Amino acid sequence: MKVSYRLFSMLSLVCLCGLSASAYGQVSDPPGKVEVGDSAPAFTAKDDQGKGWKSTDHVGKKVLVIYFYPADMTGGCTKQACGFRDDMKKLQGKNVEVIGVSGDSPRSHQLFKKEYDLNFTLLADEDGGVANKFGVPLKAGGSIKRTIDGKEETLTRGVTAARWTFVIDKNGKVVLKNTQVKAADDSKAILELVNNLK
Repeated sequence: MKVSYRLFSMLSLVCLCGLSASAYGQVSDPPGKVEVGDSAPAFTAKDDQGKGWKSTDHVGKKVLVIYFYPADMTGGCTKQACGFRDDMKKLQGKNVEVIGVSGDSPRSHQLFKKEYDLNFTLLADEDGGVANKFGVPLKAGGSIKRTIDGKEETLTRGVTAARWTFVIDKNGKVVLKNTQVKAADDSKAILELVNNLK
């Protein structure tokens, strides 16, 4: 009887530990799963100015690039953002709108845009709701310190998204899902894709 009770206690502890890890949001398995050919999910979020942004106001008007990235002001994410910045005229010439999405706050996005002169919208997905709709994997958020204009700033994010890029055509259909994004080359890959879109 004592052995059975001890075994029961150990099993209960194992189950409890497994539950607590997911309950505290260390790793999240998003419920959404978007594949090429699917209709893009509708979503809303706050932009880098703290204003509401609705996908339904944009889908169908232009080819929409929605790229998820881990964090503002970090190495790969900065290269990716600057690539889109530098290729923006070419992308706009193809009627493309670029949207960056991360778990950072609107304030962090403002600082990121100012520091690197980014010329496109960044959305604050602090609770991971947008990432969930696209099936993008999430990890816990965090904060980093950066010196901007001679002042130390703390940039916070509620979640950390995987680096995935989606392209939505004017019919609202997903025509690209890239889960193996090379940060520095993402904008070039998108340009090549849109050049081949009918």
